[in-house]
Amino acid sequence: MNEITLREFRFPEDYQAVFTLWQNAGDGLGIGPSDTPEEIYKKLQYAPDLFLLAECDSRIVGTVIGGYDGRRGMIYHLAVEPEFRGQGIGTRLMDEIEARLKAKGCRKAYLLVKQGNSAATMYEKRGWNEMTNVRLFGKNL
Repeated sequence: MNEITLREFRFPEDYQAVFTLWQNAGDGLGIGPSDTPEEIYKKLQYAPDLFLLAECDSRIVGTVIGGYDGRRGMIYHLAVEPEFRGQGIGTRLMDEIEARLKAKGCRKAYLLVKQGNSAATMYEKRGWNEMTNVRLFGKNL
């Protein structure tokens, strides 16, 4: 197995490979209107250090995106290429994004997990708890 390195996302050169990875990640990762190049560019204006990639031999094999509003953090789009799963890449990405959020002063973070996402067990093992006492609302603006 070749070495896996973590680095920050670079726009625009990484966009297509990352988008393709998301498309092939399976039903557990939802791609929406906020994943267009224009929206990803906007995200990078606020926290470019919270969009991480895992790379093997210059190939992007994993991603995670974090957000922080000064009070709460959010983690989404954790994805690992199917052939690279089970090698600890998701764990490394989560370790790094959690450390970066904590370094910014984040004391509590949330993550969204679609029904049927196989990563839910990994999140539970990492100390994330399903919140059953809240309802999630969304609205396209």
